[in-house]
Amino acid sequence: MQLYCSSLTQYSRLKTREVRIGHLLLGNGHPVRLQTMTTTDTMDTEATVEQAIRCINAGAELVRITAPSKKEAENLLNIKNELRKRGYNTPLVADIHFTPNAAEIAARIVEKVRVNPGNYVDKKKFEQIEYTDAEYLEEMERIRERFTPLVRICKEHGSAMRIGTNHGSLSDRIMSRYGDTPMGMVESAMEFLRIARSEDYHNIVLSMKASNPQVMVQAYRLLVQQMDHEFGECYPLHLGVTEAGDGEDGRVKSAAGIGTLMEDGIGDTVRVSLTEDPEFEIPVCKDLVKRYSTDSIDQNGTGARLNNGHGHVPAIDKLPYDPFHYSRRGSFVVGNIGGKHVPVVIADFSKIEKITPVHLEAIGYKYDAATDKWNIGDAAADYIFTGHQLLNFSLPGTLKVIVYPAAWASSAAPEKYFPIFDASGFAAASNKSNQLNFVMLDCFNDETPINDFTYLDTLANDPSVVICLSSTNKNAMPSVRRMLMELMNRDAKNPVILMTDSNWSTPDEHLIHYSTECGALLLDGFGDGLCLGMSAESYQLQAASASMDTSGRNYSSNSSVEQFLNSSAFSILQATRSRISKTEYISCPSCGRTLFDLQETTAKIRSVTNHLKGVKIAIMGCIVNGPGEMADADFGYVGSGVGKITLYKGREIMKRNIDSEVAVAELINLLKESDAWVDPA
Repeated sequence: MQLYCSSLTQYSRLKTREVRIGHLLLGNGHPVRLQTMTTTDTMDTEATVEQAIRCINAGAELVRITAPSKKEAENLLNIKNELRKRGYNTPLVADIHFTPNAAEIAARIVEKVRVNPGNYVDKKKFEQIEYTDAEYLEEMERIRERFTPLVRICKEHGSAMRIGTNHGSLSDRIMSRYGDTPMGMVESAMEFLRIARSEDYHNIVLSMKASNPQVMVQAYRLLVQQMDHEFGECYPLHLGVTEAGDGEDGRVKSAAGIGTLMEDGIGDTVRVSLTEDPEFEIPVCKDLVKRYSTDSIDQNGTGARLNNGHGHVPAIDKLPYDPFHYSRRGSFVVGNIGGKHVPVVIADFSKIEKITPVHLEAIGYKYDAATDKWNIGDAAADYIFTGHQLLNFSLPGTLKVIVYPAAWASSAAPEKYFPIFDASGFAAASNKSNQLNFVMLDCFNDETPINDFTYLDTLANDPSVVICLSSTNKNAMPSVRRMLMELMNRDAKNPVILMTDSNWSTPDEHLIHYSTECGALLLDGFGDGLCLGMSAESYQLQAASASMDTSGRNYSSNSSVEQFLNSSAFSILQATRSRISKTEYISCPSCGRTLFDLQETTAKIRSVTNHLKGVKIAIMGCIVNGPGEMADADFGYVGSGVGKITLYKGREIMKRNIDSEVAVAELINLLKESDAWVDPA
């Protein structure tokens, strides 16, 4: 199988063409560039300039501005001139949908234009249309005729272009032949890229955005593979998960999608799409990119992150899974782990000196003394790891405890307590559980010969063993992935827990780290559970804080770190569609086309619907992108005019042009009519 990157085991940046955007160089091993998009009315020059400056001061290296019609495209000149007058030379990008004439104006003014091949020429009508080969070719000639003038203008003026495909806005023509698939996204962009290449125009960046990180990751991988196969080279890639939402959930979803690709060296510029003010997107971009950045291009021009002297991961000869199509790794069942069970969550309580029932509130269990009962939340951990500590109180019926072997041996409740060994300890142990043993492997550290897998023989297919994989290598995710491939090639079907520790400093850095390391594996179908932890130093730093305020979600209990870790684990599982425990919101980041206060409305809808476990609600600012980009949602709340909202069920319009004052109430009525509503507890 042809790969989508140079190596799955050793980090190296994907080699891409060099593109110039004004004074900025992109691709070809240059640092990964950070960007965002303004949310102001493009016709309000002063407001757009002020917001652009806030973004630039936050670290944005490119600023995108919407230009939905000719008048906004023309006003880009005033915005650019005012920024230059104030001493800001950051390249500007015009965001174009539906309007080729606006793109042609913008390309003469700003340094880059972004076009969406799904709606630049084609019209999306949400109809299934069959195209004959002749009709398809006729449409392609029409696209060539309409798109070529923009290519020639960009070439003449030295302007760059992003061909940006969105999963939710594929044209009817593409949908008829490829369906709503990653391959359809790729072909949508490739059609435009082929036209540009035929004009000898190469100052191009591409993107494959989706609100579902799984779709997004597969599309980028396929695009790299297709460009390499067809052209023998790759163009720079702009990474982003579209409509990611806000707060913790938006950051987790973005990191899972973007981080998965960056772990394999893919990506030349990133934008994190949050339903927040755009300057708040840049710190998240920084947290993602600094994991891979080098201050300068290395001698090979790859900007490669080194292994830092930790472990060499052996190459893989036989790839036992398909990175372009999701399939969960098969495993047998041990207790409630593996098989078709949703991935479990293990909470690390080993750093709590004396665990009490109050501590369990942090992981979804609240004891009611009056009724002598435990109330269990939807995001309640399945296991706790307590190290050497046995508990002196009765546990909720669904919660089990993992301890070191000596503590397990002295436990009087074998149905509640289970041992955790390292590999050598398990092999040597004479006393093991007949039901469930957890066995830890540090994948490819310096102490283990890289091609010696004999230690797996004592674990593989033991019906009581759940394997816990982690790595102290700097490139931990590829190390764990390589071990999972080894297990698959040996037909070892033990369930696997992904154990990820963080050595970072801030809550947002931890969140990005966990989402990247675990999300990358879950999106490829690896993992039957998560256990997140922190180094002792990081834990003490966070525990010493009065609270952990991460991205709008405040944790301030007696176990704020444990609450943060538990919430992060469930958010990662939700973002990767591995375990649904809460309502999912697909919310656009707002732009100059937005017809209502998106942040306020998102908060209002979240406050009345966040108990609807498993329901996906899209909150979209305008009719331009809304219906297409919310393709993954069960229900949609879309701006259709000033003060007007249109409600969708799936892709079907249910209520049109409702006054915004009553639109949230009407959304609730729609949920009730659709049997998707339950009253809050």
